[in-house]
Amino acid sequence: MTSAEKAKSEPLIDLQRLVVSIRRRRRLWVATALLGLIIGGLVAVFLPSPPTAVAQILVIHPDDSPTDSGTLMRTDVAVLQTTKIATEALKKLNSTQAPEEFLKDYEGLGLTNNVLQLTVKAKSKDEALARAQAICDAFITEYIARNQAAAAAQQKALLDQRNQAQNELTPIEAAIVAEEAKNRNANPAQLERLYARRAELNSKISDYDGRAQEAGIGTPKVAAGTQIVDAPRILPRSFLKTLATDAGIGFALGLLAGLGLAAVTSVIKDRPVLRREISRHLGASVIAQLPEPPRFLRRSRAAARRQRVATTLVRAVRQPGGQVSLLDLGARKVTAALAVDMARELAAKGPVSLVDDLPKADLRTLAGEGRIRVLDPGDVPLSGHERRIGVGSVEPGTSWTELEFLGEETILVVRAGYANTEWLHTVARQLADRHIPIIGVVVVDPDPRDHTDGTLWDGLHTALRGRAARPMPKPVEMFPREKKNGYPTPYKRAKEVANADQPTKRFAPVSPDNAEAL
Repeated sequence: MTSAEKAKSEPLIDLQRLVVSIRRRRRLWVATALLGLIIGGLVAVFLPSPPTAVAQILVIHPDDSPTDSGTLMRTDVAVLQTTKIATEALKKLNSTQAPEEFLKDYEGLGLTNNVLQLTVKAKSKDEALARAQAICDAFITEYIARNQAAAAAQQKALLDQRNQAQNELTPIEAAIVAEEAKNRNANPAQLERLYARRAELNSKISDYDGRAQEAGIGTPKVAAGTQIVDAPRILPRSFLKTLATDAGIGFALGLLAGLGLAAVTSVIKDRPVLRREISRHLGASVIAQLPEPPRFLRRSRAAARRQRVATTLVRAVRQPGGQVSLLDLGARKVTAALAVDMARELAAKGPVSLVDDLPKADLRTLAGEGRIRVLDPGDVPLSGHERRIGVGSVEPGTSWTELEFLGEETILVVRAGYANTEWLHTVARQLADRHIPIIGVVVVDPDPRDHTDGTLWDGLHTALRGRAARPMPKPVEMFPREKKNGYPTPYKRAKEVANADQPTKRFAPVSPDNAEAL
């Protein structure tokens, strides 16, 4: 599979990398969760919820039935939260508050098909009780008046229909009397039709009278049954319960905000955290990894682990003599300590020196008194039997032209999640331009659950298996030396480099035909 096919097959968002990035940013979302917890507690202490009064109203519906699914009660709740009820309640309270603002202070809830619960908030307990009572009275008054008006309108409509039937019955009665007065000349068929029509109208009149009476009787039942069954009272509130609730809500919101922020930043910043990503972007295999150094406890265990990694790196270095460099990217202390451990490992086999080009590392203090010399860049040139370890940095702002004087080969010490993908590519390109092969990568502070493969299967010129198959070249001196009385004298690198001819490269001119290909 080619690199282009690999790029096409990669998902837009790597879920494994996203999970690892969020887990590595646990300090962020833990901090936001704790901040939300503290803010929630402070809100409960300094901004307590206002007093709340609760009342329950029994509502009798004229058209209530066992099959009702709560539609009538939902209608009552909607009517309760209208400006008409709010205005009537404010009139009872003699308040000048706007009805629209008053609606925000109370709400209704249908507990059953006939029980309505009212919740009112106010600045004080007395005000909350007074508001609840006024709202209940306004709702009951409006509800009874509405039902009475509906019953009166229905009764009037029934009475009007009865009167219309009676008016229609009067000519029918007159026609029957006139037909019966003919005695033997009366038409039996006509009388039969008139008798049937009179009976039908009498039935309608009787029905209209009964329904009108029922409509009038229904209103007293509604007026007597609709009432306050639970008088307004203040809800008891526990300070500890309120504190726990507000703190829990703040903790949950802070945690969600922190997780969301960690996920978004991990996608936007594009900082590789998996070994397979680091090795792919740097073009070198991961040969070792070290956890983040502890600050207080288990320092001896961390030192032993670092010593084992130093032994592994010493074995990976190809030349028995010459220079090798350790270049830091986000793990300055680990790089300096690892270089000192490698120098001590090599000091048992011959002279070794450390070239300190790592800012704020203080290699002299770490090396201590012993056979390890700590030099500055450009000091005494390399002798034929001396081994040197250059310690430098490839963080942003690095002087790339000085890296080749630190070592012919390099080992990169990279902190996981420190640099973004573009900077890893920049480091790999600059080292390739300087003809400095990368022996391998030491990953610092990797994810404990990262089981990805950090080995490259292409590029034998940098892989350890390819290095083992090539013969070791003879060590060469980085700079010529002059001898005086049998002892080497320092070579004036700055002057010679300034006077030497600088290498140049010739580039073919770019024509319009091959510009796109180039």
